[in-house]
Amino acid sequence: MGWIQDLVKPQQRVWEEFYRNRWAHDRVVRSTHGVNCTGGCSWAVYVKDGIITWEMQQTDYPLLESKLPPYEPRGCQRGISASWYVYSPIRVKYPYVRGRLLEYWREARARHDNPVEAWASIVENEEKRRAYQWARGKGGFQRANWDEVLELIAAACLYTARKWGPDRVAGFSPIPAMSYLSYAAGSRFLQLFGGFNMSFYDWYADLPNAFPEVWGDQTDVCESADWYNGKFIVSMGSNLNMTRTPDVHFISEARHEGAKFVVISPDFSQVAKYSDWWIPIRAGQDLPFWMAVNHIILKEFYVDRQVPYFIDYVKRYTDLPFLVELVPEGNAYRMWKLVRANRLARYAEVTNGDWKMVVLDARTGEPRMPKGQVGFRWDKEKGKWNLKLEDGLDDSPIDPVLTLLGQHDEVVQVRFFDHGEKRWLLRGVPAKRLRLRDGSTILVTTAFDL
Repeated sequence: MGWIQDLVKPQQRVWEEFYRNRWAHDRVVRSTHGVNCTGGCSWAVYVKDGIITWEMQQTDYPLLESKLPPYEPRGCQRGISASWYVYSPIRVKYPYVRGRLLEYWREARARHDNPVEAWASIVENEEKRRAYQWARGKGGFQRANWDEVLELIAAACLYTARKWGPDRVAGFSPIPAMSYLSYAAGSRFLQLFGGFNMSFYDWYADLPNAFPEVWGDQTDVCESADWYNGKFIVSMGSNLNMTRTPDVHFISEARHEGAKFVVISPDFSQVAKYSDWWIPIRAGQDLPFWMAVNHIILKEFYVDRQVPYFIDYVKRYTDLPFLVELVPEGNAYRMWKLVRANRLARYAEVTNGDWKMVVLDARTGEPRMPKGQVGFRWDKEKGKWNLKLEDGLDDSPIDPVLTLLGQHDEVVQVRFFDHGEKRWLLRGVPAKRLRLRDGSTILVTTAFDL
């Protein structure tokens, strides 16, 4: 036996042969891992006789900028062990169907030549429908074949479309970060069929709401290398060491350059131990915490002193200057919708006018429609999707008004609900009359004033 020989004649070093065989390969293939990860790391996959033997991180990433650290090494422990899933005995290689439903389907197909009629015999039978639906969450999947499963899915879709309409067919498709080809196949089918293509975020409910609310686009993930340029970085609801393993080195390098790193997390998470300041807030404290942060920022950079950088930033990159309609409610007013551009005579004919809002321009004293809003993304005229303080109609410069105080037509009482005290409060807000294209007027204020 080899280990006995190693004991008797250790100078032969027979044990080394095991490692030579373990790391042997006849070619190297560049690849990545089709998992639910936006890292997209480049890997060198070592292959022998068509079998993956091991993997190693690629180290030939180009520099984004000369002043930024290199991307490599990119890759994590999950990535380097991904090839084991390919040969795992528990890898799912075949379609599986809930046992009760598969049993009903096979019985129905034996009785009906038409697959749609077979499906109807199941779902229109209240006892059978209830039985397979109540079996959800209890396991009991059985292996099927692709022809059988595809026919079942097609029959269910056609039956639903014929009876209730195609828009009653709702479905998910794999997240694009996992496989864009798979995502495109499923989403394209639902769109062509007339079905309802649900977001994959509806599947596992982790949509970061701030992205679509602030940027108008879903998960417009920022460039991680840009973290290096930050001087005060806050991580909230994100365990970077675990979820952004290939990119977390940019945080470490930014701290080396003097950046302060704050982690807001109820638990002393993996990333919290690397922070300069860990704030262990509890559930429900996140909203008042950020309201307090906003209060301090407004007080120190706008109320106590006017800081040009702050004023320019909120005018250029936030929705604070946008006009909001105020509508009467009892003896006061309540905030309503942002004012749409196509409600004004100047912008009556613009495309996607419902998705373009207006600000009050300090230069002209008139409402203007700045570029870069959601409506411009889907506009026929290209080149106006960037955030610029220019009018989307004639490219004239815009200087948005933050507050109507001092140039208001009147001060009105606006209702605000105090969720802590469970009561309505009234606060005076400066407002201005705005004439619409139909000749009527509405009362408006800015989001900043609200």
